[in-house]
Amino acid sequence: MATLIKMLATTAAGTMLATSAFAQSAREIRGASPYVAIENEPAPKLIVDPPFPEPLAQGIFQAQYRVENLRIVQVFGEGALQVSPRVGHLHIIVDDLPWWWADASDNNTVDLAGLPPGQHKVKIQLVDANHNVFPGQVVTLTFDVPDHDTTGHHGSLEASRN
Repeated sequence: MATLIKMLATTAAGTMLATSAFAQSAREIRGASPYVAIENEPAPKLIVDPPFPEPLAQGIFQAQYRVENLRIVQVFGEGALQVSPRVGHLHIIVDDLPWWWADASDNNTVDLAGLPPGQHKVKIQLVDANHNVFPGQVVTLTFDVPDHDTTGHHGSLEASRN
């Protein structure tokens, strides 16, 4: 019985050691704590993956993104520029239209439906709480939407009032 207990204890200790050797800390995965100011914060960075090909066949653009050295939150204005860790959000522009929208949801995927067949461009900007683009943090994705059935489950972009 003592031998079995020693064997189990040795196995458990070895497992804990191996697990902790490969585990990453919460800070390594999630970034800085909002409770601690960061001295000399590194520049924020926007990383955007190519759009998923399957939804494009239905006129739907979906692309995952992540940011580094910035938290995406619904906080705006001059005072938010002094927050550490840094905060901001995304601006999304479709086909060089003169308008954009802000996305402060941090759901990690940009989702646009109802795109007609043809070539399109989606520009994603990482911006501060006052809507200023961080230098070099703009990703533009150009892609083609193939011919597809426009009566799909997402419907059209038109709105009506009853």
